[in-house]
Amino acid sequence: MATLVSSQAYIYHFHLSKRALIQTKEPYFPPRFSRHNHIERREFSPRFWSSTITGKQQLLSFSTVCFAADEPSSSSEISADARIRSEVLSPFRSVRMFFYLAFIASASLGGLIATSRLIGALANPARSGEVLEIIQGLGIDIGAASLFAFLYFRENKTKNAQMARLSREENLAKLKMRVEENNKVISVGDLRGIARLVICAGPADYIEEAFKRSREFTQGLVERGVVVVAYATDGNSPVLELDETDTDDEEMSQRRRRLWRVAPVIVSDWERWLDEQKKLAGVSSDSPVYLSLRLDGRVRGSGVGYPPWQAFVAQLPPVKGIWTGLLDGMDGRV
Repeated sequence: MATLVSSQAYIYHFHLSKRALIQTKEPYFPPRFSRHNHIERREFSPRFWSSTITGKQQLLSFSTVCFAADEPSSSSEISADARIRSEVLSPFRSVRMFFYLAFIASASLGGLIATSRLIGALANPARSGEVLEIIQGLGIDIGAASLFAFLYFRENKTKNAQMARLSREENLAKLKMRVEENNKVISVGDLRGIARLVICAGPADYIEEAFKRSREFTQGLVERGVVVVAYATDGNSPVLELDETDTDDEEMSQRRRRLWRVAPVIVSDWERWLDEQKKLAGVSSDSPVYLSLRLDGRVRGSGVGYPPWQAFVAQLPPVKGIWTGLLDGMDGRV
């Protein structure tokens, strides 16, 4: 009993001496009460500074990773938005491709089993009567595997083509434009659900002629939410007579300004995107072209030459009126 008491006293004195040693190494700051009646204690020990620096380094590295994830990817990569839009447009494609692979695996396994049975039947004369039945089953397995492999590769080819088209449309949506009315810079994707863009790309005289051909259809185009992006590929500024003339009233001039009110910004990005589209379509790089977009931002049509303004007025539904919202998807096939 005496030994136990002496050992406890020794441990107690050891803790007291250790606490005194710590207090001599680290300055003591008395506790104070904050305005919320909570006890605060400020620690300025080296251990506190090291933990603070470590925490700052961890926060800095985390923010660096977040900014790196927000960097724009190259045009050859498939963006996440393009993948999501592909799933929305073809919601059961992944399910079909999964079952195609399952059927291919099942037919291949059945073919292997039938092949082993056929080898055994050919080696054993007593089982010669089973050869015809085994060959029929093997033919069915080979035919099923070939059929589902064809369906899978066709579906995969369609998926890749759709993903490439959606990726190009997403790159188009990132291109910048300037609104002439207030000099505000927006992207093509900002006008999704608001306007139907028509991109006219060519020399300045091509833009001027396209403008002249659209004059008589100005009212119909504005009612259908058409907005023209005039991109002069030769670097010259086209002369567009937007102001009021002797035969035009002020209201028609305002509509014409609404129709031709945006211009490309960062021309190098536009040039790169258009050159890629021309190369894919087999069109020479110096040919004037036009592209028309749907309300959802997808490419509705394109061609070499001048936009068919009259066809736009005849085919596109108005964006205002009793049919607003109901005919938003009636922009034509993509």
